[in-house]
Amino acid sequence: MTLADLGWNESLDLVFAPHAAAGLEPARVVCELRRNFYGVHTAAGEVLGECGGGFFHVARTPDQFPAVGDWVALRRRDGGPRADIHAVLPRRTKFSRRAAGSAEIEQIVAANIDTVFLVSGLDRNFNPKRIQRFLVAAHESGATPVVILNKSDLCRETDNVKRDVEALAPGVPVLVTSTATRKGLKALTHRFARPGRTLAFIGSSGVGKSSLINALVRDPEALPTGEVREKDSKGRHTTTRRELVRTPSGAFVIDTPGMRELRLWDVDDGVEQAFADIGALARRCRFTDCGHQSEPGCAVLAALAAGELPPARLEAYRKLKAEQAARAPRERKPGALASKPGWRKKLEGQAPFRHRQQPDE
Repeated sequence: MTLADLGWNESLDLVFAPHAAAGLEPARVVCELRRNFYGVHTAAGEVLGECGGGFFHVARTPDQFPAVGDWVALRRRDGGPRADIHAVLPRRTKFSRRAAGSAEIEQIVAANIDTVFLVSGLDRNFNPKRIQRFLVAAHESGATPVVILNKSDLCRETDNVKRDVEALAPGVPVLVTSTATRKGLKALTHRFARPGRTLAFIGSSGVGKSSLINALVRDPEALPTGEVREKDSKGRHTTTRRELVRTPSGAFVIDTPGMRELRLWDVDDGVEQAFADIGALARRCRFTDCGHQSEPGCAVLAALAAGELPPARLEAYRKLKAEQAARAPRERKPGALASKPGWRKKLEGQAPFRHRQQPDE
């Protein structure tokens, strides 16, 4: 593959110019291996990239480390199969979430995505509220969101569910698929898997993300898949690392480990985009700072009373706005994490990764 096959373009050429002048070469992160080691693809092929000690002095927070889909600047070690990563190029889009734990840390799930597929299984694990949360994060990422309702062979009311989800996500394409019957797979390929495009599949465990990717790649064993529990349709984490996989059409797809819970990170804009209908109503309210609770002249409450706005949708909007407001005072100033060396020591203190001959195994 050439860099152009991976998505390199003239805009990246301009951004990379200072690094080229320093003798560095561009590469794209295709998989996370272990700790601060990555499989990266250069113009000459794939090598093992490492964020060495110097990178720790540049990266002040964990989100500044490479993620799958990132473009990086690196220097080969004596022309061999290993390289030192010196910088991460500015991200065009990024899908992120708040990392586990009490600290306010952003975790980048995938970067430079064109389309993010929010996959939900049409079995007992179906959860409309989870779709709304993923949709907010997708809008915030800058990528184009698409909802996939998978496992349609297990649902008798597919059309009704699709209409409900379309009402939940106005303006967002909703696809119905089944890897068992191959329903919707042709549309998925022809509409979105175009050459040079990067696609990411997001969703909880057991919804069929890996199976969908295997169908796009036309290899049933490209990524591991697993059965779900019969009693609640919950699946195991068969995907243990993020990886960029090429499809026969020339598009790239990223599979991500299943997320049972999505802890949103700084998604004010994403909330407004996901609930654009409420935002449009709010602009007609009498007061510019209307809280849509009991204020006179509230256009949102008027639409609710007239049956034009579903109560569940307003409830979800209020909940997400309250969640963002609650976490805002706890946000640290830029660079504050750098003064607390816990995360930095955790990464630096780990033993080096022993690279195998076949890093994809």
